[in-house]
Amino acid sequence: MSQPVQVHLVDATYELFRAHFGRPPVDDPQGRPVGATVGLVESILNLLREPGVTHVGCATDHVIRSWRNQRYAGYKTEVGMPPELLAQFGLAEDALRALGLVVWAMVEFEADDAIGAAAARFADAPAVQRVVILSPDKDMAQCVREDGRVVCFDRRRGLLIDAAAVREKFGVSPASIPDYLALVGDSADGYPGLQGWGAKSAAAVLSRYGSLEAIPPRASQWDVAVRGAPALAQVLRDGQADAFLFRELARLRLDAPVPETLDELHWRGVPRPAFEALVERLGARHLFGRVPRWATA
Repeated sequence: MSQPVQVHLVDATYELFRAHFGRPPVDDPQGRPVGATVGLVESILNLLREPGVTHVGCATDHVIRSWRNQRYAGYKTEVGMPPELLAQFGLAEDALRALGLVVWAMVEFEADDAIGAAAARFADAPAVQRVVILSPDKDMAQCVREDGRVVCFDRRRGLLIDAAAVREKFGVSPASIPDYLALVGDSADGYPGLQGWGAKSAAAVLSRYGSLEAIPPRASQWDVAVRGAPALAQVLRDGQADAFLFRELARLRLDAPVPETLDELHWRGVPRPAFEALVERLGARHLFGRVPRWATA
């Protein structure tokens, strides 16, 4: 009987942003910006060299806007994004495929939704030991499982994020992360949370009650001490509809399309013809020295 495998889920949009802002600009032979894509390829090739990385899925935001923009006008868009970065989204997806990897390019959904859906799908598969989400994004913390079968890993800091680490960082369980974000807001995604609610108050209340619905409507009913509790309770009563909307935005959609089987996630090496075409397109011959294994057929 074969040994259980780990499934690694890559937030490729995050990796692309990290490469863009973390390295000098690079142009291809035609003078087009490709630095973020080159950095992404270098990062993923390094990942594929690591022991135990055998089954990999990559999620991207093919476009920035998603169903969430229809639900809330203030949700994040491509406005203000560096045009040289935005222009590389499609190229980055082509590059990942040229590495022989499965790519979930999201249009209606977000990359985070695809990762959440894949984590939920593969975590309980008998052949899977653990799902590792390669992202430091706080939204991903809601996917972490108490039984350790889903964790996050911050590659930049070398930090494993399990259920205990989620509680240490946010003060709530992984399951309460969407409720937590509904109260405190998420400036990166463009929704403000509820006025007066901060990290400490949200953590104190949600660590006791778990969800927005379970929080008693009046502070006199709370059995947890929170500074300014009467005002916070009033804000929550008045802003309940907003809180539920923000939680909807924060909660990952597990119906995002991730149709591949576990076997299809099995990485079998870099396909040479596709990779050679990619290297020529990028003008980055140094990438040949980074390939850990070529596909045999």
